[in-house]
Amino acid sequence: MNTTHAQALVGMLAVLGLLVLIILPALTGVVHDWRVDRQIRAARQEREAQERGERSEERKAAGSAQKSSSKPTEPSTATWYAEARRSKKLVSS
Repeated sequence: MNTTHAQALVGMLAVLGLLVLIILPALTGVVHDWRVDRQIRAARQEREAQERGERSEERKAAGSAQKSSSKPTEPSTATWYAEARRSKKLVSS
């Protein structure tokens, strides 16, 4: 191996090293996106499985007796604000 071959080898290794440095962040981003997608897919499947389980329980409960929701409902902030404005207008007029 003479000097010309050594210089060509060093140059080729330098170019390959720079190529790796340029491509590495993109590859890590792709791998990260795949992992996040996999986690989202698993969470979505788990939620759907839970919803299917809840629906089957609701059907069983609905078959025995129908009830309204036992949770008290509270108005949203927008509803509360609109009702307060209306009541102020009625009082001031």
